[in-house]
Amino acid sequence: MKITLRQLEYFIALAEMRHFGQAAEKVHISQPALSVQIRELEGHLGGPLVERHARDVTLTPFGRLALVQARSIVSQVRQLEQSARWREGLAGKLVIGMIPTIAPYLLPTALAELRARDLSLDVQVQEAKTARLLAALQQGELDAAVIALPSETAGMIERPLFEDRFLLAGSRARIDTIGKNLEELRPVSLDPDQLLLLEDGHCLTDQALEVCGRSNHQINMGASSLATLSRMVAAGFGLTFLPELAALTESRAAPDMALARFHGAEPARTIGLVRRDVAGDDGWFTELGDILTRVGQDLIAETRRAF
Repeated sequence: MKITLRQLEYFIALAEMRHFGQAAEKVHISQPALSVQIRELEGHLGGPLVERHARDVTLTPFGRLALVQARSIVSQVRQLEQSARWREGLAGKLVIGMIPTIAPYLLPTALAELRARDLSLDVQVQEAKTARLLAALQQGELDAAVIALPSETAGMIERPLFEDRFLLAGSRARIDTIGKNLEELRPVSLDPDQLLLLEDGHCLTDQALEVCGRSNHQINMGASSLATLSRMVAAGFGLTFLPELAALTESRAAPDMALARFHGAEPARTIGLVRRDVAGDDGWFTELGDILTRVGQDLIAETRRAF
């Protein structure tokens, strides 16, 4: 019996999770079945890949070397499968990632557009923070991802989709208080003690800190979603930056929240589509980008008409 690709995938999952039960759950098999496959792989390779402990596992020196090769082999096979899959453009199966500050707002209409174009297209979506999506792209787990550009990651092809400007969000009373000075409203003029942002790790938080010239030690961070932030500021707990893409949805869900535009050059983020440079296009990436651009620009235009 020879080494199988599935065994290598199981070994990679075990190395990442460092726990047989969690690795088995990740690859959707039972823990005993995973254990059997790992032992068979060790038998084929002629040595132990992991040290088994009561609550976790540790890679052996041989296991660390084998992991590098296993990841390379699995990545190359996925690239080959991907090349074959995209021979006819945007068809078959699409695995796409989106960051949490984009997915709830762009995804519903984008999925409807994709399904209207081809009912047979199998679309799978992974929502995660930027770092996780880029890692999944590099490992061949995703075909493409929608993030805020630049990705600052080597080996990626980026396509800008649309500009998403930031609005100032707060309770009606707070925004009314600022109202008399709206012509002078700029991010750097905001009181850091009043600002609320998403928890660390969200790229939107990094962008907000950059545009207002603050460090993460000066701003209150901790909300896990824009929906939470919107409800907090609507209730009077400070101010926040809300991207145009989310503005209509969150203002409808939090009717006590008010929005104001910054004066002069408005702070913004560039939403883009990224894929690995090694993956062939054959039209699918361009076609997907065109659809996402159209959907995103329509949503942004609707927000700009309202605010």
